[in-house]
Amino acid sequence: MNDIKVSIVVPVYNAENLLRRCLEPLVNQTLKEIEIICVDDGSTDSSSEIVDEYATQYPEKVKAFHKENGGEWSARTYGLKKATGEYVGFMDNDDVPEVTWAEKLYEAAKKNDADIAFCGYDRVDLDTGKTVATEMTQYGIMNKEVDFEDDFIVYANPSLWNKIYRLEKVKDAEFLPFRGCNDTLFLIHAYMNGVKKLTFIPDVLYHYYLRSSSQIHNMNRQDIDNLKKYLLVTKEYAIQKDIYEEFKYCLDEMAFLHLGISWMYMVSYDKTVNMHQMLKEITAYFDEHFPTWRKSKFFKISHCFPKGLKFIAIWGVHLFYRIGLPDVYVWTYRFMVDKLQIDIKW
Repeated sequence: MNDIKVSIVVPVYNAENLLRRCLEPLVNQTLKEIEIICVDDGSTDSSSEIVDEYATQYPEKVKAFHKENGGEWSARTYGLKKATGEYVGFMDNDDVPEVTWAEKLYEAAKKNDADIAFCGYDRVDLDTGKTVATEMTQYGIMNKEVDFEDDFIVYANPSLWNKIYRLEKVKDAEFLPFRGCNDTLFLIHAYMNGVKKLTFIPDVLYHYYLRSSSQIHNMNRQDIDNLKKYLLVTKEYAIQKDIYEEFKYCLDEMAFLHLGISWMYMVSYDKTVNMHQMLKEITAYFDEHFPTWRKSKFFKISHCFPKGLKFIAIWGVHLFYRIGLPDVYVWTYRFMVDKLQIDIKW
């Protein structure tokens, strides 16, 4: 009988300098019934040897797998297929979990019969070690039912490493082959696959390290094209599951928030991109493939204004798009971040 409570998938690629820092708190988790699935994605440094070392030292916990390089998404999918636990979680090989990460998430999930358990985390500057933000603590201890009539699920943080999933709900899922937003689409697909019960605890159990090679400053047109492609894959999946009609407003909102707001800001740093033309293309893309986005109930004044400043700002960005002036939004956003040093979270 399998007694693994939590499988932890760790994609590994050229992380020799930081890998031990991640693996040490994993092998010392206070929850003993775990398996740590290390997937070496064709590392060219000593990462593969470090993985094997831990598998030899902790044979009851660490499982080492080696594959040809295929990207982080492929390593996550590979590890997911190897998972045998009741729940499964994912970590980045250069971040640091608390030793209570698995135990506290598992206890919360079991206590509330949850399909996904969320925890708080902080963002730490890799160079200085200073905490720059603490996130996902605002809900306190809370349970939530997935409801496509409520856009809460669009804003529930999609990061892979601050949650565990009930394995039976995601075991047949695959991560999509592109960088950025992959975790978001994985979570959305989990909702469409029948995830219903969510539970939240405010404990900061994961330390995410910010790197100088941030995607914010190296987004390009290919990334945008990839997101457009896989948003349509997600839409088609909803149609196949026969839930598109009830899910479409959440899907519209998700597409607009990620592609229209976040990614348009990030790609604006690519000097080879004609932003005016791209913004026209994105607007046309929304009109063609997400036809309810202009009149979505989630972008109405009556929905946004009672929810506070963040939602009022989203309503304003939506308005700029509707009246054909998305450029104003992008350059205002750039000015606030670059010149005024205001850290904006959507």
